[in-house]
Amino acid sequence: MGKKAFAGSKRPFAIRKEREERTMNSDQNKRFQPLLFAGDINVYSVARAFHEAYGITSYCYGKFPSGPCMDSKIIHYTANEQADVPEVFHKLVCDFAEAHKDETVILMGCGDSYVELAARYKNDFPENVVAPYIDVELMDRLIDKEQFYQLCEKMGVDYPKTFIHRKDMGIDVELPFEAPYIVKPASGIEYWKHPFEGQKKVYIAKDYKEFQNILIDIYTAGYNDALIIQEFIPGDDSAMRVLTSYSGKDGKVRMMCLGHVLLEEHTPHGIGNHACIITEHNEEVEQQFRALLEEIGFVGFSNFDIKYDARDGKYKAFEINTRQGRSNYYVTNAGANVAKLVVEDYIENKPQEFYAVTEEHLWTVVPNSVMKTYIKDPANRARVKALQKAGKAANPLKYAYDNGIKRRLRVTKSLLGQNVKFKKYLGK
Repeated sequence: MGKKAFAGSKRPFAIRKEREERTMNSDQNKRFQPLLFAGDINVYSVARAFHEAYGITSYCYGKFPSGPCMDSKIIHYTANEQADVPEVFHKLVCDFAEAHKDETVILMGCGDSYVELAARYKNDFPENVVAPYIDVELMDRLIDKEQFYQLCEKMGVDYPKTFIHRKDMGIDVELPFEAPYIVKPASGIEYWKHPFEGQKKVYIAKDYKEFQNILIDIYTAGYNDALIIQEFIPGDDSAMRVLTSYSGKDGKVRMMCLGHVLLEEHTPHGIGNHACIITEHNEEVEQQFRALLEEIGFVGFSNFDIKYDARDGKYKAFEINTRQGRSNYYVTNAGANVAKLVVEDYIENKPQEFYAVTEEHLWTVVPNSVMKTYIKDPANRARVKALQKAGKAANPLKYAYDNGIKRRLRVTKSLLGQNVKFKKYLGK
């Protein structure tokens, strides 16, 4: 694979030019240092945003020596299997802050458990640590889907018909809507602490008997929190939307970027993860969620999963993530660099007027063969092709500056593996 093919949204010449400009301003760049937690594509995308904007190499802790952060030129990656243990996490941050006491440390979690820990300890870190998160009490309420839907009800944000199931109800319950049913945990963090064979991120039960069997599997494994049972909204992957927002430290929304999801992953643990997104603009939807965020004084990145319901023409919220999503490079690629949003807010204290991304760009982590085969709508396939031709397309893992042979081989292997995964779970 040549450099040009690996470049993503920027040509090597543009990368070199930006690097030279950043070098001339290196004294200014020494004022802060990103410290990221996790080891997946979310982390790599944030690190790439910092590198594109400021030429900075991010430091990162993840649990395992694998994934897109390994062998990277833009990340100092350290594996620590206890990185998400509270006291270990706290010590890692404090020790890093001491080692960089002449800089401001920008702490960003790229997974739910790390975000929760950053919020929990944000007032106990050294003074040179910035943790752009809401208080942990508000975070706990928002990531609990039952309480999130109560907030949606209050703010007039649409969401699917929902039934809250608790373990003590048993499995013989009367549901207020017909099958198929969506089943998912109210607390994702608690759910993944109790693994079992066949465990999935989200379940689709085609009938009542399958619904009961899913409940038995989940509760028998040790999960004791509530389960969210919802009506199934018709529509394939292209009915999905993702909305990423950044709220400043004053609680005002500064940026919103809506993405039209054309394709999702369908592996048991990855179901619902985005595989292909085109940015789009819908002012009515954006303003609904802007009002919700500002009502509660939200701070930092938020990420909403939404589905368009063709039956009534409404956009219905599934959940909020109190962080940037794993597909956050779709935002940076469309012109709203996620690193700059934080730096301009907390480091430079720049006033930021609200803006919404309006220009179309393509983000994808799958090869053209997968998009051509599994994106059903010919019009959407044509949009993909047009954006690629116009140079408005990117895979976050393909970065011209970070093109070491080990990474290139790993990314190539990952892309080839997507063909196998999609064929296994979707056929064709």
